[in-house]
Amino acid sequence: MNVINFKREISDTVDHAVERATKALAAEGFGILTRIDMHSKIKEKTGQDIAPTVILGACNPHLAYEAYIANSDVASLLPCNAVIREAAPGRVSLEFAAPSGMMRMLGDQKLTELAAQADTRIQRALANA
Repeated sequence: MNVINFKREISDTVDHAVERATKALAAEGFGILTRIDMHSKIKEKTGQDIAPTVILGACNPHLAYEAYIANSDVASLLPCNAVIREAAPGRVSLEFAAPSGMMRMLGDQKLTELAAQADTRIQRALANA
């Protein structure tokens, strides 16, 4: 089975869930490199509305370095995305990319092994967000 993300649903607002996710990822060594308020961009570019959705580009610099040294093609798969979106009023879906799912695309066993370490950290962050 090729898992592409880990997810869970919580009772919260998107804004507060973004704060929780950011703190939980930081506790596992991930910094936030980018933030995209997808719902705002979709509205701006298409005039269409979607549920509030924020995409955070998270990176653990130590794991990213190890992966890059092992295979520089990994750069096109970084950073890992964490998606926080409103699932229903008062309910938020937290969806964190599974690094191992992304690394399998490159067919590099060393990267897949490194990604397993990142998976563990991502899953802990998700549980604590």
